[in-house]
Amino acid sequence: MAVIVLVMQTNASSWDSLVFDGIDDLDVEAVTALFGTVEVVARGRGAGAECPDCGRFSDRVHDRYRRRLKDLPLAEQGFAIRLVVRRFICGAADCPRRTFAERFSRLAAPYARFTTRLNHALEHVGGFPPKHGHVRAVMRQASCYLTDVRS
Repeated sequence: MAVIVLVMQTNASSWDSLVFDGIDDLDVEAVTALFGTVEVVARGRGAGAECPDCGRFSDRVHDRYRRRLKDLPLAEQGFAIRLVVRRFICGAADCPRRTFAERFSRLAAPYARFTTRLNHALEHVGGFPPKHGHVRAVMRQASCYLTDVRS
């Protein structure tokens, strides 16, 4: 049995527009296709972000971490986004929040494991917000529908 791994290092605008068109200001760094799943590594394009508490802009990076978000299938392949998120230092002395993460509100809610698009599709097909126990069953039933609704 042969295993084929396809890794494309890219900054091509075609992947940006295919995956993130109209969603957020993101750059695609790499695309990997392995075992029926396409994974895109992306990071924010902005120089910094606003603190959600005080609104002050910060470009002082404290740390970075990765989020893995499941998204709608792409060409009948599973699809995931590996998002590199920066944590910034809030410089306002009177702000109670010392660090904060950049937000990608139109891509996914904070702490979410699914993109907003996938959440909407699962709610439409299953009639309820997705929960861990129900997602597999709904995804099996809805795989044809989800392939058609990707926008």
